[in-house]
Amino acid sequence: MTISGMTGFGRAEGAANGWSWAVEARSVNGRNLEVRFRGPPGFDALERAAREQAQQRFSRGQVSVGVQAKRLEGGAAVRLNLEQLERYLAAGEPYLTAGKAGPPSFDGLLALKGVIETEDAVEDPDARAELEVAMAASIGQAMDGLLQARREEGVALEGLLTGFLVRIADLVERAEAIAGEQPAAIKERFAKRMVDLIGEGADEARITQEAAVMAVKADVREELDRLAGHVTAARQLLASDGGVGRRLDFLTQEFMREANTLCSKSASRDLTATGLDLKAVIDQFREQVQNLE
Repeated sequence: MTISGMTGFGRAEGAANGWSWAVEARSVNGRNLEVRFRGPPGFDALERAAREQAQQRFSRGQVSVGVQAKRLEGGAAVRLNLEQLERYLAAGEPYLTAGKAGPPSFDGLLALKGVIETEDAVEDPDARAELEVAMAASIGQAMDGLLQARREEGVALEGLLTGFLVRIADLVERAEAIAGEQPAAIKERFAKRMVDLIGEGADEARITQEAAVMAVKADVREELDRLAGHVTAARQLLASDGGVGRRLDFLTQEFMREANTLCSKSASRDLTATGLDLKAVIDQFREQVQNLE
């Protein structure tokens, strides 16, 4: 089992007991599993089958199942309703006697409403149950096709997400290299400011002390460590089975939290630029994570 997307399509067809049908199953993104069913009149039991089939295969997504069915030629028996025919003849007798109408033709009589009736060829409970079982099996086949399509989307998404994680890891390494230079840069900038304010007599010890305080406030090693840990956790999730979309979505929120803190603590233009690049890639990563089951 591999990670899966939430978009796909599956189709299946079947025929039995004088009926033929086609089933289409499709799905789009959704926070939870939602199943929508549309089927032919008189086959309400198929909705339950569709829901059960979806629940066995999916954990998230809006799944729509449609069943179109029609009776095959010869699938219905024809019966002549003699009582209705006699009623029509009796109603027309006064007009015939009075010469107001001519004798009716046989095909004209057959065309009158209610004279020809079709009998359901599957009225037998056992035959009806057999038909519904066959249709439910086709629903399962369509669901299997949908499942395969969603897994194929998952393979494509895994490649994209892995690429984003590589870029995030590279940016974290770049940020670590820049952050290592921050204390010296902070001290140099603070010393220059002190000289500009009070001249060359600035106390070196005071400069060092104040610069150290500023460096502590600008220390981003904790954020960078957590970002590196999140990259590892995300890779493990992508390598695991089943629905990982919710957990990865939560993890991307943690990614962005650390990136925001990194930018707010930055004391250099290069680190800020790297943090902004990091946020952009995390945002792209999260956008694709929304497609995962």
